[in-house]
Amino acid sequence: MAFLRVVGLGMGAVLLPGLASPALAAGTDMPSLVYDIGISIFVASIFAILFVRVKIPSIAAFLVCGILIGPIGIKLITQPENIETISELGFILLLFMIGMEIDLRRMLRSGKMIIATGLLQYPLTVLFGILAGKALAWFGLSTVGDTYDALYFGLFIAGSSTLLVIKLFQEKYELDTEPGRIALGLLVFQDFWAIIVIILQPSFAAPELAPVLYTMLAIALLAIVSYSLAKSLVPLVFRWLSKEPQMMLVGALGWCFAIVFIGRGFEYVGDYVFGEGKHMSVATGMSALIAGLTVATLPYSREIVAKVGIVRDFFITLFFVGLGMSVPPIDGIEVILIAVALAFFALLSRQIIFFPLMYFTGGDQRHAEVASIRLAQISEFGLVISYLGTQYGHISNEFASAIIFAFIITALLTPTLYKHAYRIHAWMAPYLQAIGFREPEEGAVDTEREFDLVLLGFHRVASSLLHDIAKNNPDLLPRILVIDFNVHLHPAIRKLGASVRYGDLSNDEILLHAGVGKAKVVVSTIPDDILRGTNNKELVEVIRRINKDAVVIANAEELSSAQEVYSSGADYVYMGRINTARTLEEIIVRTMDGALSDYRREQEELHGRHHERTEILK
Repeated sequence: MAFLRVVGLGMGAVLLPGLASPALAAGTDMPSLVYDIGISIFVASIFAILFVRVKIPSIAAFLVCGILIGPIGIKLITQPENIETISELGFILLLFMIGMEIDLRRMLRSGKMIIATGLLQYPLTVLFGILAGKALAWFGLSTVGDTYDALYFGLFIAGSSTLLVIKLFQEKYELDTEPGRIALGLLVFQDFWAIIVIILQPSFAAPELAPVLYTMLAIALLAIVSYSLAKSLVPLVFRWLSKEPQMMLVGALGWCFAIVFIGRGFEYVGDYVFGEGKHMSVATGMSALIAGLTVATLPYSREIVAKVGIVRDFFITLFFVGLGMSVPPIDGIEVILIAVALAFFALLSRQIIFFPLMYFTGGDQRHAEVASIRLAQISEFGLVISYLGTQYGHISNEFASAIIFAFIITALLTPTLYKHAYRIHAWMAPYLQAIGFREPEEGAVDTEREFDLVLLGFHRVASSLLHDIAKNNPDLLPRILVIDFNVHLHPAIRKLGASVRYGDLSNDEILLHAGVGKAKVVVSTIPDDILRGTNNKELVEVIRRINKDAVVIANAEELSSAQEVYSSGADYVYMGRINTARTLEEIIVRTMDGALSDYRREQEELHGRHHERTEILK
């Protein structure tokens, strides 16, 4: 390079062209490892700011940063061996955090559709990827012709990114919507499938039953030991540490590495019990994952997650920057072609594997398609599997590079696909209908029947409303019609006594034929953040065109939008934030008067206890 590599950076280091001495690179008193980590974080922060500004996922920024400062870039890293140290440390902490965030109870409570799809989607997608990989090799597109290329091709496209998808659902407040619940449930199953792959990965080179059984035995023993300690000794230790909140982080990281060291120590147990060479040690990543899973069951789990979360992003950054650094020089176009092929088949698999599975196991066309589109990226677990694949010698560095580029491609596409998922579905719906993926039946609702009350949409507010009506005014239930997309809730709504019809609230014709034109009262229960293709203002306008005499009750989220909804023809606009604030004000006043316990008793006598309510949406 004919320019300065680094000038200042606040680290007392100035690198000139051709300077390679670690001592000079790090300054007179800075170890090269500290310097390399500092450079990684500094440059990654700049890229993250730029990428987030243009709404590109930060993980892609970290990978690009690693490529730029690594061996094939401007070579800001002084000692390449530091890369492995950074990556291994980040890898352990990444798996530890993933383990802490996996909710086993949520998975067990998943519905039939999510369980069936979760069990079948991953292996079917792996099979699809293997066939695609072999087809590409047959057409002459291959890395170096390694034995495991097709297998890893399938493994890489089988999973979706938990970090990217959940973050977008949380930012848009859609995690509790039907596509959000589907995506979350499927991601949990994908994570477990990836864990199984990581367990089996060391035996890929020698697919014998005995080594796999020894590995499974070691993992089972480590899980038992970890769970036993998490239920006995660890709660006592964390009870002591809780008196010094800053020590919770130290305790959590100490627990992680304790389980890692115990897992490594099983190698000696295997040699002693079964004889030498039985390979009972547990890989560091799997040990960290087990440590996270078991500590997540503690009463202090929320505090631990909060404390570890302080350093989580730091280590995740180092891990993905390290992956970017490991990308070798690109000698030809083949790596880019394979990356594009991986991205293409990842997107294609969502349509020919994900969507049909969700549809035929009970999902409706719209939600299944929207969830499939939003899961159309390669998983960060795929990067972990790629990292381990190179360590085990299963895949070439070129193939691993293609994985990183494919991840970047799909990560860049994710925000756009997420944002326009409903529009994409609207464009595809006629074609899906034509090939047999039909919309759910509208239900046996008499279109000539007049309903006293029509609820547009069924979410939390409608769930609580129906519960209270069933308790206090049960005679009203037969005169209520609910119009909503979520067909999974329709049987429960009918069982309660109300009528329900499948329909798109943004479609004027559906609202007209559903019976809105003859209703006495129409209530929009869905906030604008969740509505797709319309909003409360537009809904009120449509209702007023259909039914001039109905009493229309809608909602608004912003203070400024309330008047707009009124101007559209609403008779009353309610705002959840204001209603909640008024209730809280009363609670606070009663608290100040020393009568909070009396208020609580009055409310429970009048309305019952919250946890005893039997709502449709729990």
